[in-house]
Amino acid sequence: MGSDNVPKQKSIRGSNFPEYAASVAGQNYSMVSEFSLVGFSNFPQHLLPAFFLLYLLMYLFTLLGNLIIMATVWSERSLHMPMYLFLCALSTSEILFTVAVTPRMLVDMLSSHHTITFVACASQMFFSFTFGFTHSFLLMIMGYDRYVAICHPLHYNVLMSTHTCARLVSWTWAGGSVMGMMVTLIVFHLTFCGSNEIHHFVCHVLSLLKLACGKETSSVTLGVILVCVTALMGCLFLIILSYVFIVATILRIPSAEGRHKTFSTCVSHLTVVIVHYGFASIIYLKPKGPHSMDSNTLMATTYMVFTPFLSPIIFSLRNKELKNAIKKSFQRKFSPLST
Repeated sequence: MGSDNVPKQKSIRGSNFPEYAASVAGQNYSMVSEFSLVGFSNFPQHLLPAFFLLYLLMYLFTLLGNLIIMATVWSERSLHMPMYLFLCALSTSEILFTVAVTPRMLVDMLSSHHTITFVACASQMFFSFTFGFTHSFLLMIMGYDRYVAICHPLHYNVLMSTHTCARLVSWTWAGGSVMGMMVTLIVFHLTFCGSNEIHHFVCHVLSLLKLACGKETSSVTLGVILVCVTALMGCLFLIILSYVFIVATILRIPSAEGRHKTFSTCVSHLTVVIVHYGFASIIYLKPKGPHSMDSNTLMATTYMVFTPFLSPIIFSLRNKELKNAIKKSFQRKFSPLST
């Protein structure tokens, strides 16, 4: 124990790093080597097993639902088209995002040891941001795909060729990785000292920035917020722009049946976009007020756990072609058992 008010802490990156970081900050700080995820520790203990079971079932269903979508698209040749290639990439990002966040949360809910090392915290932030941004970029590309299919149907096969689709998916993953690396390097370049309690169940960037010390902390916080908001709002703006052109084209279709049939190809994607950005805005754009730590934790789970849980359900139920393909795939696999 270094003092009465400072918890026991060690160096972050080897024996020389504390001295280096302290010299950067210009002060003699006691360095943080690990963080404590407060998360659900303030919840009544008798409720934690119920929360654990609920989130575990949602996590397993998220994995299963996305794996079923990927397997169905892979096995059904009728689904070998750009729209479902993007859906497979989206399912992959959903799985990897939940794997980066949810298992750690579940372990901490039933454990009395809530600490996470500096490296593990940085890794979790990198992967969660990478797959989160990749998810947003893929939703944007899927909006563009619907725009080309409805507004330029005669040029669809040229504009959305297999090579073009693969390149677009590669760019979304590369963009997500760059964003994740950028945010992680900016945050973990800072010096962390004093308290090591993160008031979240993951290494949440804003909660972590509150623990940083040094004169540049406020400017870094503003920079991270601007980078994230610009990227996410940019994706949302392009999605909205795509649907402005889509709606304008649909309204020119003479028959009500034709308008309904055309718009039905967009319903699942549009619903996922609304859910994704709706829950994100609840967390990140909520008004300042006397929110308890427990309510903030529950609101965070809506985006990090509930949104990935809803995504495969929406695509499976609202996309008629995919729903029929899943039924066909199950019937083909299990029909020999019934005969």
